[in-house]
Amino acid sequence: MLTTNEVGQVFDTILSSPGMNDAVRIDMRISRKNVLLLTHVIEQGLAEKGEGKGGLFASAPEESRQELRDISHDFLEKAGLTELSEKLKSLASTK
Repeated sequence: MLTTNEVGQVFDTILSSPGMNDAVRIDMRISRKNVLLLTHVIEQGLAEKGEGKGGLFASAPEESRQELRDISHDFLEKAGLTELSEKLKSLASTK
C-alpha cells in the first residue's frame, strides 16, 4: 500500500500532466440531493488538508482548491440550495 507521501507524489504527477489545465465543458443534470452531497464531499475533502490528514488535496495548489470551492458554490446557487446548505452547516456545527 502506498504511503500518504507517495499518493501525494502520484497525484501531483497527474495534475502536472500536459492538458490538465485545459478547460472542459460539462453539461449534466443531477438531483438537488446529489448537489448537496457533492458539495459536502468537496468541502470535506478540502477540510482534510487543514486537519493534517494529507488527503489528495494536500498536494493540490491553492488555486485548484479555490476553484473547487467556487464550483461547489456555483452548484448550490444554480440548484437554489445556498441558504439550505448554510442552515445545514450551522446545525452540524452546533452538535
